[in-house]
Amino acid sequence: MPRAVVKDNYRFAMRISPEKKSRLARAAAIQNTDLTEFMLRNALSAADVVIDKAEHIMLTEKQTRFWMDLLENPPKPNARLIATAKALPDDR
Repeated sequence: MPRAVVKDNYRFAMRISPEKKSRLARAAAIQNTDLTEFMLRNALSAADVVIDKAEHIMLTEKQTRFWMDLLENPPKPNARLIATAKALPDDR
């Protein structure tokens, strides 16, 4: 069961096998850094990739032109859209 994140705790514990820890320490040594810095740098890099992929959409040129055309020339509202708009609460 995951634990809640404690905001005033700057430690991060991880349980890994000795073989995996040895590989990580070797990689850190090759990059002339300590294990903590190596893990943090690479974990943050991986986190940035995951966040970027989740928050950004990549469109082809054809898809971009399609969306730009829709923005510049929107289709006329159909009956379903009109009914939905009328069902919205009046904020006046």
